[in-house]
Amino acid sequence: MSKAIRMNKTGGPEVLEWIDYEPGKPGPGEVLLRHEAVGLNFIDVYHRTGLYPLPQLPATPGMEGAGIVEAVGESVSEVTVGDRVAYAAIPPGAYAEIRLIPAHRLVKLPDGIPSRQAAAMMLQGMTARYLLHRCHKVTSGDTILIHAAAGGVGLIACQWAKYLGATVIGTVGSPQKAELAGGHGCDYPILYNEEDFVARVKEITDGKGVDAVYDSVGQATFMKSLDCLKPMGIMVSFGQASGPVQPLDLSVLVAKGSLFLTRPSLMTYTAKREDLLDHARDLFEVVEKGAVKIEVRQTYPLAEVARAHHDLESRKTTGSTVFLLE
Repeated sequence: MSKAIRMNKTGGPEVLEWIDYEPGKPGPGEVLLRHEAVGLNFIDVYHRTGLYPLPQLPATPGMEGAGIVEAVGESVSEVTVGDRVAYAAIPPGAYAEIRLIPAHRLVKLPDGIPSRQAAAMMLQGMTARYLLHRCHKVTSGDTILIHAAAGGVGLIACQWAKYLGATVIGTVGSPQKAELAGGHGCDYPILYNEEDFVARVKEITDGKGVDAVYDSVGQATFMKSLDCLKPMGIMVSFGQASGPVQPLDLSVLVAKGSLFLTRPSLMTYTAKREDLLDHARDLFEVVEKGAVKIEVRQTYPLAEVARAHHDLESRKTTGSTVFLLE
């Protein structure tokens, strides 16, 4: 009997239960996937608390994993039995030893990328890809601000943006995280608990402001982030770790310099298979080149998901975290 995490209701980490689970056989277009590693992401917390409701309860959360294809259903052409694959985003259900998943959501892994590394980078890395290539196409000479620069998306985005030629400013919560971000492409780590990040950004940019702000923090940073932008700059709000952003009077964007604002999601940017494959291809390319280093900084057994959620919410983690399966 295989195992999975199941939640019957929303709430704290204690609602995540380790239970016996058999997914059944793959139907048409489906794959039976045995996980070797599963990723931890803040969206998992949003699903657990109900901030982003899951389609139904009870449910198995988790949005990212990597492993081996064990069986395929009818009409599956994307992968074959024995393929090493990875995925991120919809549908949820990654917190399981074995799961069913639509074949069109899977991408084959290059030989040089192990499952442990893939589970640490698919969701966060493809998020960085659409942030830097689609929301605002970062080019050489740009100056950008990345909040939570020592987090999973932050460390990848800082390295990738630096590779693209940008000057990277990042906010972090401790000297240790400042050192970590600084070693991963962040030119100017800002300790937001010790200095006003708006004033520091203005100082770094000689009062001009940045071309783009990438903000996964939400409520605590949103309005001040707008003040960091140059005229016609773009605010990319892609998370809300500190809580939802309050309703906004759009005239604020005019007053602060005809600013642009977007609230994107990976699910939209990779909804079409060709877009999913483009995101994965670009991510694999920069990782295999060594331009972006993916470091698994914390690991947990899958049975200890509740402890991992607690650590993530308590800001005890940095970079990527994965659950390992034997």
